[in-house]
Amino acid sequence: MGWLIRLGLRATTVAGAIGSVRSPTVLDRLESLERELFDVEARLGDPGLIADRARFQDEARRHKELDAVVACGRRLRSASEDLEAATELLGEASGADKDDLRAEVDDLETEVAEATDAFRLALLPKDPNDDRNVIVEIRGAEGGEEANLFARDLYEMYRTFSSRTGWRHELLEASDSDMGGFSAVTFSLSGDDVWSRMKFEAGVHRVQRVPVTESQGRIHTSSATVSVLPEADEVEVVVDENDLQIDVYRASGPGGQSVNTTDSAVRITHKPTGVVVSMQDEKSQLQNKEKALRVLRSRLLQAEQERAAAEASEQRKSQMGGGGRSEKIRTYNFKENRVSDHRINLTIHKLDKVLAGELGDVSDALVHEEQQRRLAGLDE
Repeated sequence: MGWLIRLGLRATTVAGAIGSVRSPTVLDRLESLERELFDVEARLGDPGLIADRARFQDEARRHKELDAVVACGRRLRSASEDLEAATELLGEASGADKDDLRAEVDDLETEVAEATDAFRLALLPKDPNDDRNVIVEIRGAEGGEEANLFARDLYEMYRTFSSRTGWRHELLEASDSDMGGFSAVTFSLSGDDVWSRMKFEAGVHRVQRVPVTESQGRIHTSSATVSVLPEADEVEVVVDENDLQIDVYRASGPGGQSVNTTDSAVRITHKPTGVVVSMQDEKSQLQNKEKALRVLRSRLLQAEQERAAAEASEQRKSQMGGGGRSEKIRTYNFKENRVSDHRINLTIHKLDKVLAGELGDVSDALVHEEQQRRLAGLDE
């Protein structure tokens, strides 16, 4: 096969053998993780590993994951030891000392409970894409030009949200519509927790408002689709040039008019899968080709992950929101200044602020809901 997906690099996760952290074996589990962290650090110091880019990246990701989990476990161990010591002293104390120690024990019990919850979360199986950046594609769907205008609104919302969050935004491709919207726009986001938050944005976004083209003030319902792809590393998705059909042509703007005098636009067709990616925003044919290959690799990675998940289990279907394009995940109602996320029954009346990039309340609620659902599954 001319293309290769390197899956399974992170198959051994921190949560390989999850047990109840409230059991007597929790410190044994932490000690095991500490030993593994020490081993990974030793391997990262091996000069021979640096020459193997794929293995080095895998070990670096593993170190980052382990380091965070071990930190949670050490906090729990320290708080537990302090609580045990304070409890022993409380049994021997009297008078004012006893009151002070009782208050300290209460505080430590709260700290242990919080540390336990944090450690349980840290031990949950990681989403294999959590450390990845993302490529986002937004397209106007139902509603004609109004859908294209809404696609631009969503793009501006994510662009501003990424700035507020400290992520890096890069516009890859934009197809302007006749009235200033986007019939399609593709961009990348990079930074901490990009995938773990943006994955919830995949699906159909519905808008209810009076379109600028509506002369009688009637509210219309339109929609745009959002696709969120985990960005693939070159070493993970190897694409054989012989499997690619590359066409070049002149870039065009709204209405089809030419905006360039050279054949700088690039269309890449991946023949084994039929995936097609086009780029024309850059004046350089080479730059457009490089961007198109980034998107192509990410689409191939997602397709392979979905295929593997479907073969392994039905777990993906149970994931909140699912990311399916046919699923209406959120409604934006302008008349009521309302945003409703249908997956978690969340409604907030500050649409203006959300579209201005203040997406944190919605994003936090989605992350929290997923964590609680997964913890509940762990308890079962």
